[in-house]
Amino acid sequence: MTNGESPPPMAWRYCGNQIKLWRTRAAISREELGKEAGYEYESVKSMEMGRRKPALRLLEVADEMCGAHGLLVAAQDYLKPERFPSYSQDYMRYEAEAVVLSWYEAQFIPGLLQTEEYARTLIGSYWPPLDDETVEERVAARLARHGLLEKQTKSFNFVIAESALRHPIGDLEEHRRQLRHLLAAGTPRHVTIQVLRAGGSHPGLSGPFVLLETPDHDQLAYEEGQMMGILYAEPVKVSVLTQRHAMILRQALRPEESVQFIRALVEEL
Repeated sequence: MTNGESPPPMAWRYCGNQIKLWRTRAAISREELGKEAGYEYESVKSMEMGRRKPALRLLEVADEMCGAHGLLVAAQDYLKPERFPSYSQDYMRYEAEAVVLSWYEAQFIPGLLQTEEYARTLIGSYWPPLDDETVEERVAARLARHGLLEKQTKSFNFVIAESALRHPIGDLEEHRRQLRHLLAAGTPRHVTIQVLRAGGSHPGLSGPFVLLETPDHDQLAYEEGQMMGILYAEPVKVSVLTQRHAMILRQALRPEESVQFIRALVEEL
């Protein structure tokens, strides 16, 4: 499934519409509500239209002014930020269930292998900026995925391009900790980490992707871009990416060589 820039969450739009309905019923203007709650007219309008997340302060003031008796404040429980971008949520469900995961990454450390510092820096650099609550929720969600690596009945293979290993996200000490984390994460026998050296031509130049095998042995593939994610189930498309992955593996360093390369890189920094 492909998604472009996703619209505001339905919960925002529904909650904003409820504020508007209660305000209109109580014959209260946006200016009056905004003045009492400490928001400008345009901010109240944006929240009512669902373009902006309705603030708890506005809900509390609207609830009291409009006589909603707690019905508007109760909406706060449904306004928590999404743990993952909407375009990746299908993938996340399959990732959690997969028995085999093969990940090629060209620019970043794969999400399942990121330290908290690395994840926080990446997520915090999104543009337009995410609010603090969303950043915290998404960092926590990414770190929670690490638990998948502890399941020894699953198999994980990561191929990481050299450029991703050499590009610090954060300061150099944070980068060293990230590389050391890779060495530790690749220790269990069901987790393999390989390095694809820079230089030359290879099928991975077109971008990162993930191959998944479900408990029913269905084969899936996933690609992610700036504002979209594509989950493939069509055998022909999955086959193309599987072939590319096989070619990438042939050019990647062996696991033992990859460990030596990462260790040398840590000492080099």
